[in-house]
Amino acid sequence: MEAKQKPASSTSHSPIYQAIVQAGSHLKPLQRVHAHMVVSGLHHNRPLLTKLLTLACIAGSINYSRLLFFTVPNPDSFLFSSFIKASSKSGFSLDSIFFYHRMRLAQLSLSNFTFTSVIKACADLSALKLGSVVHCHALVSGFDSDCFTQAALVTLYAKSGDLVTARKVFDKMPERTIIAWNAMISGYEQNGLAKEGVELFYKMREAAMIEPDSATLVSVLSACSQLGNLSLGQWVNDYIVDNGLDVNVILGTSLINMYARCGDVQRARKVFDGMLERNVISWTAMISGYGMHGYGTQAINLFQKMRTNGPWPNDVTFVAVLSACGHAGLVSEGIKAFACMEQDYGLVPREEHHVCIVDMLGRAGFLEEALQFITESIHGEPSPAVWTALLGACKMHKDFDLGVEVAEHLLALEPENPSHYVLLSNIYALAGRMDRVEMVRNVMIRKGLKKQTGYSLIELNQITHMFRMGDVLHPQTAEIYRYLEELVWKMREVGYQPETESVMHELEEEEREYALRFHSEKLAIAFGLMNSGSGTLIRIVKNLRMCSDCHLAIKFISVVSCREIIVRDKHRFHHFKEGSCSCQDYW
Repeated sequence: MEAKQKPASSTSHSPIYQAIVQAGSHLKPLQRVHAHMVVSGLHHNRPLLTKLLTLACIAGSINYSRLLFFTVPNPDSFLFSSFIKASSKSGFSLDSIFFYHRMRLAQLSLSNFTFTSVIKACADLSALKLGSVVHCHALVSGFDSDCFTQAALVTLYAKSGDLVTARKVFDKMPERTIIAWNAMISGYEQNGLAKEGVELFYKMREAAMIEPDSATLVSVLSACSQLGNLSLGQWVNDYIVDNGLDVNVILGTSLINMYARCGDVQRARKVFDGMLERNVISWTAMISGYGMHGYGTQAINLFQKMRTNGPWPNDVTFVAVLSACGHAGLVSEGIKAFACMEQDYGLVPREEHHVCIVDMLGRAGFLEEALQFITESIHGEPSPAVWTALLGACKMHKDFDLGVEVAEHLLALEPENPSHYVLLSNIYALAGRMDRVEMVRNVMIRKGLKKQTGYSLIELNQITHMFRMGDVLHPQTAEIYRYLEELVWKMREVGYQPETESVMHELEEEEREYALRFHSEKLAIAFGLMNSGSGTLIRIVKNLRMCSDCHLAIKFISVVSCREIIVRDKHRFHHFKEGSCSCQDYW
C-alpha cells in the first residue's frame, strides 16, 4: 500500500531537470540551476523544486533546503515526503520529524517511505516515545503490515533498547528483509544480549532465504567478541573469504576485535596486516588487542609505527596504549606516551587516561606516586573510577591504611555502589579488622546492596555454556563436581594449596576451601576438560576479575591436565600453560 505522488513525467525530460540531476549533491551547481530557474520563471515549478531541495539536503545544506521548501505554495504530499526522506537520510533527524508534523497538520496523505524515514529519524535520536506515536500513526494509516515500515520499527525499538517490542514487531513480519534481521541481531548485541543475537543469526541461516551482508557480519563478530565464541568468528571469516566479500575498514576492524577478544591475537595481527586500508580505529583495535593479552612491548612498537606511518592517533588510541603499558608493567613507556599525548597531539587527558595512569603506577607498586598524580595532576575532583584504580592497587600490595582511606572517600562519593563496600570489606579482612568487616557488610544489607554475580562462559561444539559459583543447573552437574574433586586431588599432589584469603573471612578454613573450589571458572574448565579431546585448548570468558586462588589453581590445572587454558576476565587475557601464566602474576 503506497500513497506516493510522482512529479509530471514531462518535467523529468526538461533541460533544467537534467541540469539538476547533473549537478547532483553539489551545492554550488545546484544554486546556479536555481538562479537559472528564477530567471526563466520556473522558480515555482513544484517537481523541479522538489528535486532541487532534496539534492541540496543530501549536499548537507539543510538551511538552503528549508528556504527552498518555504518558497513552494501549498506543498503537496510528494514534496513533504521527499524532504522528510532526504533530511532523515542525511542525518537531519529533527527536520525530518518537524516536517512530518507539518505534513500531518496539512492532512496530506502519507506513504510507506514517509513512515520509514520519520521512524528512522526517531531511531537515530533514540526518541522512543515519539517513535511509538509514529508507530500508532502507521497503524491507523494502514501501513503496519508494510515490510519497510516494519523493518524501520524493529530498528527504532532495538536502537532504543526496547528489545521486547522490537522482537514482537519482528516476529509478526510475514516477510523479513535483511534490514530487519540486521536490526534485531544488532539490537541484541548492542544491548549486551550477544547470546540472543547469535541464536537469531543461526535462525537467519536456517531460513536459507537471505544471505548475511557486511552489516550482519559486523554485528555477529561483535557478539562473538562478547561471548568469546571463536568458532563462530572463524566461520564468519571463512564466509567472507569463500564469498569474496570486500574486507573494508569496518569489517576488518571487527575481525581484529573478534580475534583479539577471543584469545587469538596472532590471527588478529594477520587480519590487520592484510587490510588494504586502515584507519585510526583499526590501529587502535590492534594496539588494544596486544594490551589485553599483556603484550605491552608489541603494543608500544605498533604505536610507534602508527606515529610514523599511520593515521593521527586519537584519545581512544592513548587509552589503549596506556592500558597496555599498565598490564605489562611498562611504567616509563606509559609516562612518555601520556606526556606526548598533549605535547605532540594537543589531546586533553580525560578520566579514562587518568584511570590508566593511576592503575599503571598502582600495579607497579608506586602507590605514593599514584596518589601524588591524583592530587597534583588532575584538575578538579577526581572521578570515582580514579580512586577505584588506586583502591585496587592498595588491595594488591596490601597497603591497608591507604586502602581504608581511599575506600571511605569512595563511599562518600558513591554511597550506593556495592563494589566499593566489597573492596573495603576485603581490605579490612586482610588487615584482620573483622569488626569492621561485619560493620561494612551490615551496611550493605541495610542498604539492600548486592555484589555483582560472577559467571564464566565456555563455548563447546558451537554451544555456549554458562556457569556460576556453586552452579547446580547444568545437566552434567554431578559429573562436573566429581571430576573437579579428582582434579583438586591431583593438583594437591603436585603442590597446590588453596589461597583462602580470597573468600569471606568469617568462614571456617574448611568452608573457605570448599567455597573456592566451586568458583565459576573452575566449573567451566572442568566441564571443558571432560568434554573435549586430549590436547584441545580450553577457552573461558569471565565477567569479573579472577581471584588469586583461581589464578593459582588454573596454573596447576594446566600441569595435571597437560592442557593450555586461556581465560579472559574483566581486565585482560591469561594464557596458562605448563604451570605458568602469560601475565607473570602481574594483573
